[in-house]
Amino acid sequence: MSEPALALEGIVRTFVQGETRLEVLRGASLSLAAGEIVALVGPSGAGKSTLLHIAGLLERPDGGEARIGGVASGGLSDAERTRLRRERLGFVYQFHHLLPEFSALENVMLPQMIAGVARREARPRARKLIAAVGLEARAKHRPARLSGGEQQRVAIARAMANRPSVLLADEPTGNLDQTTAMAVFDLLIGIVRETGMAALVATHNHDLAARMDRTIALEGGRVVAQ
Repeated sequence: MSEPALALEGIVRTFVQGETRLEVLRGASLSLAAGEIVALVGPSGAGKSTLLHIAGLLERPDGGEARIGGVASGGLSDAERTRLRRERLGFVYQFHHLLPEFSALENVMLPQMIAGVARREARPRARKLIAAVGLEARAKHRPARLSGGEQQRVAIARAMANRPSVLLADEPTGNLDQTTAMAVFDLLIGIVRETGMAALVATHNHDLAARMDRTIALEGGRVVAQ
């Protein structure tokens, strides 16, 4: 039996502010298979973003283990975690976080170049991804000249740049109007289905959650099935 694309095992995360201890995650566990799209729901403050940060190796838990494709991350150095994140994970956020001084095409080239891909090799893949999200005619535009939906499409293309096995999305349509949100979501899900990666998508939109393979929720710091 193959390893899960993503597995979180007994994740604990506590924040301390002065004399106050806030236990956000209290043994949260989940597992995603390759090709599976899972919605993560829960009220604001439940810990969805914290869980995604730990799954994305952006934050270390106080307890438990995050495994990416069977690779345990807890004992890895920061450099090793960075390499694993760069090679296996893609991220889409509510706000696109595109670099404003670069064109759409260049924003998609950058993750590849950071990973060591030569510019001449990064450009063709970036062009292919920009075309896949329907923005070939606007590839040279900087983010300020793109609509919110177009910027989020570029962000999706950028997340796919290094062929990740796991996509983590935090309210990827939360900053868009309903019509644009549905179009961007359809694009995101279509690409995930086509590539066969696993995807964990945090959302408040229950209509979108219902279109994924299954839904899980954070309640009391733990993951429960919906």
